[in-house]
Amino acid sequence: MLLPVLWLVLLLAAALLTRRPTRRRNLLRLVLLLLVLGTNNALLNEALLAWELPPVKLASLPRQADAAVLLTGITSVSKSPHDRVYLHEGADRLTNALWLWRAGRVRYILVSGGSGAMLQKAHTEAADLITLLHLAGVPDSVIIKEDRSRNTRENALFTKQIVAARPELDTLVLVTSAFHQRRALGCFRQVGLHPLPFPAGFRSTDRAPTLDYWLVPGTDTLGGWSLLLHEIAGYLTYKALGYL
Repeated sequence: MLLPVLWLVLLLAAALLTRRPTRRRNLLRLVLLLLVLGTNNALLNEALLAWELPPVKLASLPRQADAAVLLTGITSVSKSPHDRVYLHEGADRLTNALWLWRAGRVRYILVSGGSGAMLQKAHTEAADLITLLHLAGVPDSVIIKEDRSRNTRENALFTKQIVAARPELDTLVLVTSAFHQRRALGCFRQVGLHPLPFPAGFRSTDRAPTLDYWLVPGTDTLGGWSLLLHEIAGYLTYKALGYL
């Protein structure tokens, strides 16, 4: 129900099925309005800028935090053959965590995420990202694995367990997509952890004072609205359940 494309299909179907010309015209006008607004890149970008947490400069972080908590959700564990890692949108989570370690801003990288799939998978998302960290030259002594969590709530709960068992992990930096930071931070704070946010994987861009920014429609814009609406619904659901 959070897919704008579905709304358009239902409205078109209703317009075709109704026998009242006035109602048909009104429904078709609504479809046209949704198409114009829903494919406007500028409107989506403004909404993303309002929802995403802003970028954080490296210089604003502590000289060396204890660990970057890298949340998964950026690999496709269902894709075969399983002899490689398949990344999709949001892969900046991985590169930003690696950047923090390479820049000496964190001592450890805690990779948190199992699989949200209903069926057993060949490997977990945490294992995928750890494979890539190894390829990037990160030693095992730096990596901490949490591969049981299936959602953001469990990311926080199981990270809390690890931190409780390792007192040296005091200052944490939370690395996840900018649109996901609000919900993730809320979950971590609810379990008693107070990581510093480090948004990555931005879907928004800088504003541009040009006509193409404001007027040219985008083919992927409806998908962007779906993502944003899904995240806002997830945030509200978590809030209602007491996870935030």
